[in-house]
Amino acid sequence: MSKKLSLQWRRRLSSLVGSGIIQLLFLHLSYAGPLEPNNVQILVEPGTAETTKENSHPTSVLEDLQKYYQDTDHTKQLKAPTPKSSSTSSTSTQTPVQSSLIKTQSTTNTTPTTESNSLTTNALTTQAVAVKKSALILYDAPDNVPYKKLGQVYAIMLRNLLGHFDINVDLAAIQTYTAGKIESYDTIFYLGSYFDNPIPQAFLIDVMQTTKTIVWSKYNLWQLAWNQNLQFTQKFGFSFSGVRGLNATPTAANPTPGFFDTVVYQNKSMIKFYQFDAATQTVKADPEIGATVVTDPQKALVKLQISNPITKENLPYIIQSGNFWYIADLPLTYIGPRDRYLVLCDLLHDMLGVNHAVKHQAMVRLEDVSALVDLTTIRQLSDYLSRNRIPFGIATIPHYMDPLGKYNGGIPQEIPLAQATTLLNALQYAKTRGGIVLMHGYTHQYAAVPNPNTAVSADDFEFWNIVQNAPVAEDSVTWATQRLTNGLNELKAKGYTPTIFEFPHYEGSPNSYQAVGPLFKARYERAFYYTSDNPNLNLGVNDPNRDFSAGQFFPYVIYKDYYGQMVLPENLGNIEYDIHTIDPISNINYGWDQLYMNAQYAVVVRDGFASFFFHPFWLETSLHLPAFTDFQKLVQGITRLGYTWTSPATLSTTVAQ
Repeated sequence: MSKKLSLQWRRRLSSLVGSGIIQLLFLHLSYAGPLEPNNVQILVEPGTAETTKENSHPTSVLEDLQKYYQDTDHTKQLKAPTPKSSSTSSTSTQTPVQSSLIKTQSTTNTTPTTESNSLTTNALTTQAVAVKKSALILYDAPDNVPYKKLGQVYAIMLRNLLGHFDINVDLAAIQTYTAGKIESYDTIFYLGSYFDNPIPQAFLIDVMQTTKTIVWSKYNLWQLAWNQNLQFTQKFGFSFSGVRGLNATPTAANPTPGFFDTVVYQNKSMIKFYQFDAATQTVKADPEIGATVVTDPQKALVKLQISNPITKENLPYIIQSGNFWYIADLPLTYIGPRDRYLVLCDLLHDMLGVNHAVKHQAMVRLEDVSALVDLTTIRQLSDYLSRNRIPFGIATIPHYMDPLGKYNGGIPQEIPLAQATTLLNALQYAKTRGGIVLMHGYTHQYAAVPNPNTAVSADDFEFWNIVQNAPVAEDSVTWATQRLTNGLNELKAKGYTPTIFEFPHYEGSPNSYQAVGPLFKARYERAFYYTSDNPNLNLGVNDPNRDFSAGQFFPYVIYKDYYGQMVLPENLGNIEYDIHTIDPISNINYGWDQLYMNAQYAVVVRDGFASFFFHPFWLETSLHLPAFTDFQKLVQGITRLGYTWTSPATLSTTVAQ
């Protein structure tokens, strides 16, 4: 294997599929709590259940999925004040004490304030300026419990999706709610993620009285629906009957007992993620849903159903009754490109009353283009895209580093852009054929230490210490700004002024995200989000001060995410090939047809994208792979689906509507 080829394989140490073929989380959260009475753990996790080359790292993807939250069966814990059954699940019973200790998806914020990074502002009320729509996201935050900060993750993820719209957004813990606050907003979301978390009576009363849009997800609806004084069923025309979960306890003999896992939306079956490890008796899934029954079809409309393939039952998944919406689960867990997450992404238009026109766009990005790029591959891809009038991004690493001489015979090697003749030729060739240079880190590695692989550019993380699962030692806005500026200066010196940035391996610290904003118009990536500006993810599992993070992909442009920045979507993933005979670690096949299927699902979002990236090194002739043919098939397939190819540079100048 040549030195250059060896480098390309090493780049793939963290390269995994772009969809659910390897259903592991884009997270680095850790928890393995006490076993349930039946010795089966149910782990529910926020963020994506898929991986790509860029979002993967050894602690959450290449190795075992880390656990941050032990879910349990709550289907036998609720008792309605009527004879209606509250459960039919046959999984184990737990005491309320166990439930309250384990079911702790909660958050840090204890006061209902706007986001500290100035993502939200009060709506303008002058006659000269139209008043912006506004939304309030409320989430569970019980005091003095483990995972105190966890619920904030869900709120941040939803906040990001709302950044697709031209609205103001506030986040607050439900415990801080005060009477009448609903009336300051157009849409109010409550994320019921903590089982039986006490909801303030003021909120329950306001929900029943307001004409503002209410969207309630998953847990704790019983506190509203079973309160005889509030007459929930009489007003909204549906009742809450209980929580449904797994049909039975999974075993080695019956590893998939089934649950309500399938939502059909626009003729696409979206199946919730499920994985059972018989050796550890661990279930990774979010099987529980709130079961409802329509009592007055004139008032309540079942927008979607969710089905149980084993029992053949159907239950309402999303119900709308006037201004009140109920979602039976939390569609921010185990998200993927063929998941009910897309339903939420689309129906947010209706919930907010912002009906964007149907418009499907596509993007493609050539990934990890650095000093050792093979010019032939860039020419071949650029020529094909140019002939088909398809603009494309070029994720450029301006400064190549191999400080340990991993691929240079033990001799350290450094190639700044000014000396990277092949890279400069490749960028110029691509530019004249519709290529847009974006900056993909400065060196795409960190210092002279493996992080976690080789310390070589494109192999490792740059703005996050993945070995310690923490910010790097030098982490600060100033430090990150200097690295970004160094990369920009090298590119500018050669005539390139990128306005779009992509984090190496899709991850940086909160400080490094903050540094990006003043220097670039947009990021083009999936992203990590944290529950504090200086996250400590490594405290004990029962420490309420422990921080959490979650990863998220987007099916459309986010004009202002939690960091206050525009994010261009990458939602299909990337083509992968099993070459384990050359590199034992490169043992995954993820074909063009899988990405094509992801694009078929993305169409259900009315303004959804089909956006993917591709590594040019797959075209190197020594591999004898059908990579170029597969690339063409994917591009042609996306085009046939009706997507219009667009440039990331064009998108970065658009504004929210």
